[in-house]
Amino acid sequence: MPTTGRFSICAVASVLLRVGLFLLTSRPDRPLSFSANFLWNQFKPLPVPATDFSGKTIIVTGANSGLGLEASRHFVRLGAAKVILGCRSAEKAEVAKADIEITTGRKDVVEVWPLEMGSFDSVREFCRRAATLDRLDVVIENAALAMGVFEELEGFESSVTVNVVSTFLMALLLLPTLRRTASKHNVQTHLSIVSSDAHYFVSNCLFNTQWVFQRPRQPNSCIKARFKERQSPSIFEAFRSEADMTEDRYNTTKLIVVFIVRELAHAMARSRPGNEDTPVIVNVINPGYCRTQLFRHASPPLSWIIATGLLLFGRTGEMGSRTLVGGAEADQGSHGSYLDSCKVRDPAPMVLNPEGAKTQKRVFAELMEVLEGIEPGITKNI
Repeated sequence: MPTTGRFSICAVASVLLRVGLFLLTSRPDRPLSFSANFLWNQFKPLPVPATDFSGKTIIVTGANSGLGLEASRHFVRLGAAKVILGCRSAEKAEVAKADIEITTGRKDVVEVWPLEMGSFDSVREFCRRAATLDRLDVVIENAALAMGVFEELEGFESSVTVNVVSTFLMALLLLPTLRRTASKHNVQTHLSIVSSDAHYFVSNCLFNTQWVFQRPRQPNSCIKARFKERQSPSIFEAFRSEADMTEDRYNTTKLIVVFIVRELAHAMARSRPGNEDTPVIVNVINPGYCRTQLFRHASPPLSWIIATGLLLFGRTGEMGSRTLVGGAEADQGSHGSYLDSCKVRDPAPMVLNPEGAKTQKRVFAELMEVLEGIEPGITKNI
């Protein structure tokens, strides 16, 4: 059983420290800091999804437990014609399917499709099968991996493979099917990718008192970050090396997800000049700090820190899943945007400052090159 390294200990302990400091020192005349916003959102009930998904076909990855399971349950409850659970373990997925059918009273809606996000061949096969569907209205890419020790999958560090490369391999392979559905049925389809507010932790300024107590006035006031791979000649080549494994790799992958979704939305707009509305809405979701199995590989003392944090202010899997459904409900204004607690919000300052803008374009270009090497011609799907 692999153990999780310093990256999660630093990240989770930092949240607990900042929240404690906020509670001790908060003043009503200060703007909301990251800690205050985090704490507020964790305790703020999210709206119960009520959108009618009748007749729609929905894919949810990582759906055998946690957020994916609960989001799938909501989609079935809300009338979806078909909900496809993309899962690595068929046995666990069948248990999840049975549970959904019992709690919703609806049968012959949920399907279990095998999907191993650590295998490019598995992702390709899954998407080929999806292309045969009569329609595909919503894709929720929820599957993720958090590892603090180096493990190679498909030539990259495992969390990079799962959280970034395979995630966007799937996204680009499914875009034609989503567009076809939008055109054939005169609807807007959705591609929602789950990120995390952990992407804030990549910035060194999060550990400074300014970010403990208040939000910087300007986005470029936070320009230093620990995303050291961007200093390499090739970002993704650095992700292949065990020597370059950092303590906050999970957080970095979630930052990259935010970058890629934003730049993908720009690229989609360039491919349709003069069209204000997009047939496929692509957005990125922050579900918050939830009681799921994401950090199941953690060992003490990290497991104790996580357990304490979840006990104090963790969202239930069901509450967090409402954000996933929120991504599928979101309107045109969410295209390319970061959704925090079901609302469009600004991502971390590092994303918005000039340095972040350059990094965004670079990491997108490099990822497209990687994806072309895996599936030649895939970028034409944009």
